[in-house]
Amino acid sequence: MLADDLADDLLDIGAVTFSPDDPFEWSSGLRSPVYCDNRRTLAHPQVRRRVADGFANVLKQRDGQAPTLVAGTATAGIPHATLLATRLALPLCYVRADAKDHGAENRIEGADPGGARVVLVEDLISTGQSALSAARALQAAGADVLGVLAIFSYQLAAAEDAFAEAPWPLHTLTNFSTLLDVAADEDLFADGQLQSLRRWHRDPEGWSAEARGRGNAGAWEREREEETLEAA
Repeated sequence: MLADDLADDLLDIGAVTFSPDDPFEWSSGLRSPVYCDNRRTLAHPQVRRRVADGFANVLKQRDGQAPTLVAGTATAGIPHATLLATRLALPLCYVRADAKDHGAENRIEGADPGGARVVLVEDLISTGQSALSAARALQAAGADVLGVLAIFSYQLAAAEDAFAEAPWPLHTLTNFSTLLDVAADEDLFADGQLQSLRRWHRDPEGWSAEARGRGNAGAWEREREEETLEAA
């Protein structure tokens, strides 16, 4: 299955780090025992191809009209949006987290989304707020947003609730539960790590509070637009 194969790819290329004893800190203050850096896929042609194939197959299998434009979220979604747009021979644009404060002050760059049927590409979904913000910006610019594609989702309740309330479906190629299953099959966890990861997934805020109480927050902080928006 694609979800299993891609999860295995992410583990093989070092895109995933499990560190429940020394958790990573998002700029929102949430502590995470896992770090998934999908930007590492850019260094691996076979993995890039698997992602592009997966996105193309999702679009092929969906009902309704085909997209006429591909959009990527800045910055991590842009490379995969570019690969998909090239594969489908479609125009491309990307959406900034915020409008520029100089020049034309555009938030959307590239092809004009007005009147287009747009599929939005993101690399990773945690809370979902960056993807939904970009989708709203495209809609405000006159686009018919068909949905959001992403490589990986943490499957956090906050994101699932946000997309349940939004008019745009979310399709991800792999996810947190699949990643744990594949990693467990490969015997990648030390004693107690898998249980800790599952506790975090059930209650990330409570797990984070416990981690802060232990005083063992890691020094790693991922500077991504999504966590910045989450903290706002």
